[in-house]
Amino acid sequence: MELKVEKLDNAVVVSPTGDIDLSCSRDFQQWLKKSLESRPPRLIVDLANVPYMDSSGVATLVEAMQIARRQSTKLVLSGLQPKVRSIFEIARLDRVFTLAADLNQAQAI
Repeated sequence: MELKVEKLDNAVVVSPTGDIDLSCSRDFQQWLKKSLESRPPRLIVDLANVPYMDSSGVATLVEAMQIARRQSTKLVLSGLQPKVRSIFEIARLDRVFTLAADLNQAQAI
């Protein structure tokens, strides 16, 4: 997994590339925590280039959502690929997370 972090005016965008599974979820977790340290008004996790995510990746996002809520940061997941989206739908997390079709929509929410 590769990771890009970009700071915008009203958000921090974290864009991983590749599968998010047990082998890299710890690194992903650390990057999300680091991105939340500055308490941005919005954290966007752009998953457009993530074809697969296992339960460790989902757990990492749940933890990030809890941290974001405690500090009043809006967490938005954007660009979920079909396999990743189905994981969120099966676990009914699509009702818990704010999901956006793409990065532009995530910035507008």
